[in-house]
Amino acid sequence: MKAGILRFKKAGIILFWLLVWQAASMAVHNSIILVGPPEVLYALIRQAGLADFWKTIGFSFGKISLGFLMAFAAGILAGGAACRFPLIDDFLSPVMSLIKSVPVASFVILALIWAGSENLSVIIAFLVVFPIIYIQTMAGIQSADLQLLEMAEVFQMPGLKKLFYLYRPALLPYLASGCRVALGMSWKSGIAAEVIGVPLHSIGEKLYLAKIYLSTADLFAWTLVIILLSMMFETFFLWLLSLASPGFRHKKREGRSKWNS
Repeated sequence: MKAGILRFKKAGIILFWLLVWQAASMAVHNSIILVGPPEVLYALIRQAGLADFWKTIGFSFGKISLGFLMAFAAGILAGGAACRFPLIDDFLSPVMSLIKSVPVASFVILALIWAGSENLSVIIAFLVVFPIIYIQTMAGIQSADLQLLEMAEVFQMPGLKKLFYLYRPALLPYLASGCRVALGMSWKSGIAAEVIGVPLHSIGEKLYLAKIYLSTADLFAWTLVIILLSMMFETFFLWLLSLASPGFRHKKREGRSKWNS
């Protein structure tokens, strides 16, 4: 019952802002400056009917997702190694500070010169996500219960069991929190890189062309596509991450018992 009310409330809020958007577009006489939801929906349907539309989505989605997944794996490995060997953290700390402080546009231009435009979004997504996952991994591992770790040492628990039963529950909440930020940042930075580098068959290229031809409807339509892709990927990846949560199987059993009763 509560879930239904919450969905109805969210739908009402979305409808409210769509009406505000439509009213603002009607108040602006120049359609080039601002278009309403019907025009954007028409532009999206028109674009979806083209074969190049799905090729473009596949290109950008694959590149940005690859950059995120590479940074996710590298961040966990580097963060775990830095916790095990503090000297690694001493060497990586200046690099992390540099990556976090340098503007994304500077990285985009450097990567464009060094690697070209085809893999630009992979590199930029990696550089943006890696420090976030690295820092969250270190924080999660360091938050492990010291008393449980001492008990594991007393009973000579194997390293793999300590990793699975002690470090995993401490690490996952930090990873989930970091991924909620990193997923959105990877898409924002990846698309921004594509707009600057303009690789062929990319969403960034379509946004650039929409700007060149002053097609506001196409610009909004592609922006909506980016939002939907980002939300879908975030929901799916966080769901996969929740499967590794210690309480997932317990919650699943509780749900089955309630359903059977």
